[in-house]
Order: sequence, then structure tokens, then C-alpha cells
Amino acid sequence: MVKEVKKNFVSAAEAAGAQVVACDGVKQAVEYLAEKTPGILLCPAFASGERIDLAGQLRRAGITVVDSDFREQAPTAQAGVTGVNFAMADTGTLALESTAEEIRLATTLPEVQFALLDPQKIYADSLEAVEPLRQLHLRDPRNYIAYITGPSRTADIERVLTIGVHGPKQLHILLVPGLSESPLEM
Repeated sequence: MVKEVKKNFVSAAEAAGAQVVACDGVKQAVEYLAEKTPGILLCPAFASGERIDLAGQLRRAGITVVDSDFREQAPTAQAGVTGVNFAMADTGTLALESTAEEIRLATTLPEVQFALLDPQKIYADSLEAVEPLRQLHLRDPRNYIAYITGPSRTADIERVLTIGVHGPKQLHILLVPGLSESPLEM
């Protein structure tokens, strides 16, 4: 069942325009980020990232990392990286608790977004995701939850689809086992 849910997630996320990469672990995820990051990378604080010293690992891999002074640095950053609370396989959607301004800046301003997701936190559909969503709101009823399905897209009145006008042009979802199995933790 877990393999089928993961397969459905990958298919739906790629159909929405995301690039999904299955990593063996954090080391492979950092190598992928080092290869694909086009310049300055915003790396806000999030629990699983702090636990694995993500910012430190990225710096050691040669990436220019911004992990403070986001309001000043975000407009010039080319990429951002965050964790993910959970995902829904039927639509390929990521759910992120994004109350912290740094998370919102990292996921909306740069042209490239990297999202680190533990595959254990992929739910079959939005109905299965109700309980973790309820838990997030019980923890803090005034939090922001961002739902991200593919790169940013918009269409004008003539139905001309444009990618990246109101957010990232590219979304890279890195499936990293063992990162964090709790939907309350990014």
C-alpha cells in the first residue's frame, strides 16, 4: 500500500510540473541540492533541517546559504529549501505549516523551491490528511498552512498559462526517508 501511495504521489506531482527525486538519505539530498541550486539558497529553520544540520551540510557542499536576515536576502535568492509536514498522493500536493515568515519567503520568492519530504508522510488523499491537518490546527489555531501543487502557475483571461509569476518556476521534491515521520514536524 505504501509503495502504491508513493507511486501515485510521484505521478500526480510530476503531472503538476514538479520534479520528484527519491534519495537514499540526507547525503544524497545534499548532493542533489549542491548540483541543482542556481545561486543563493534560503534555508529557514525547520525541525528536521535543524536536526540534520542542513544549513551546515549545504555550506560544506559549497552552496551559498542564507539562514538569517531573510527580509534583506530573500529578494536576491535564487532558491529556497524547506521541509514538508505531509503530502497528498491523489493531487501531488505538499502541505507546509508556514506561519514563520522565513518559511513563506523561502517558498514564494525564489524561482526554485526544494522541498524535503519523508515518504512516510504521504497520505493517499485529502480525506486521509484530515487528521494531521486537525492536529496542526489544534496545536496552533492561528497558523498558516500552505498547499503547494507543482510550480507556481497562473492564467490570464485568455487562458494563457504562465509558470512562475506568483512563485517558483521550479519545484523539486526530494523524498528523503528517515527525515521525520511526524506530520506536525517539517
